[in-house]
Amino acid sequence: MKKVNVALVGATGMVGRTFLKVLEERQFPIENIYFFSSKKSAGSTITFAGKDYVVEELTETAFDGKNIQIALFSAGGATSEKFAPIAASKGIIVVDNSSQWRMDPEVPLVVPEVNPEKIKENNGIIANPNCSTIQAVVALKPLDD
Repeated sequence: MKKVNVALVGATGMVGRTFLKVLEERQFPIENIYFFSSKKSAGSTITFAGKDYVVEELTETAFDGKNIQIALFSAGGATSEKFAPIAASKGIIVVDNSSQWRMDPEVPLVVPEVNPEKIKENNGIIANPNCSTIQAVVALKPLDD
């Protein structure tokens, strides 16, 4: 499987740490990983797959020169509103966990167990529903079928 460069925005938060745990448990094919946070958490250290990484501050130029293919965003709507388009403009596929893009008709709202084909219909940003909605639609999908 081809390895990719991944960014995690909101890396020091609870959801960001859960993303890390899942990526590690599933042995997601990562070549390079970059961690971004607010200025307050920048400079802290995160251990991932047995290696320590320094968290970088999320800025308008944070994605430059890193050849990132996927950015996982879990830092709140205001952060996603500002930085997801910046990342997408650099050819990065953003998977946003905030509420910012959920109702945008140009952004697919994807639950992989329900509508994985919608992933291909993106303009650089993919949204996911909130956690309770994800559980409900996964349970309802067989009934819809």
